[in-house]
Amino acid sequence: MTETTSRLVVVVPAAGVGKRMQANCPKQYLEINNKAVIEHTVERLLSHQAIDHIIIALSEEDGYFGDLAIANNPRVKTVKGGKERVDSVLAGLKSIDVDMFPWALVHDAARPCLSLVDLNNLIEFCLHMGEGGILAYPVKDTMKRTRSSGLIEHTVERENLWHALTPQMYKTSELITAIESGLQNKVEITDESSAIEANGLPSHVVAASPNNIKITQPEDLAFAEFILAQQSENK
Repeated sequence: MTETTSRLVVVVPAAGVGKRMQANCPKQYLEINNKAVIEHTVERLLSHQAIDHIIIALSEEDGYFGDLAIANNPRVKTVKGGKERVDSVLAGLKSIDVDMFPWALVHDAARPCLSLVDLNNLIEFCLHMGEGGILAYPVKDTMKRTRSSGLIEHTVERENLWHALTPQMYKTSELITAIESGLQNKVEITDESSAIEANGLPSHVVAASPNNIKITQPEDLAFAEFILAQQSENK
């Protein structure tokens, strides 16, 4: 890894409650192999030599994080998150020393199966291009657009369609400006790239594995456990 990649920071928004999981605690605190999902996520990020620090945005009412081993890691710090994901991301970004960390990544707390190869490809691509980008994988299935009633309106051409993943990596100051501008202009910010796009800045896709799943449904836990086991065997 070159010297230019030696200091990167990752913001992990983790203030959500994960209602779709039908669980008694937020999804990032559910366990896979006796370890919370967010622990798998953070440990995977920190295992990459370019990642220097992790900033985790937590709910003000969070009563779980302090009991985890990663809470005592000097490379991990927390900030108070917001009502929406974008608010938590912005809180994390604004806590960054931009001179020390001119580039930042944002990664979902509930994506524990990130491949280090994919992460490395994203970092190297963005630093080489000098422009931001996201991990993504191409749409393979036939896509349908429907009315709210479920009636199909038409088939969507899947060529050049991608499933957006995280991490998403941008210049720290540009991402802060893009998010603040988007919020001021009532832009629907569903991920970091949507804020960058709305601000007229370039955002690239870097092809990645679909195994980088986001845990949103109860059955996703078993699938994530399987993927993590496979990744461990292939080290």
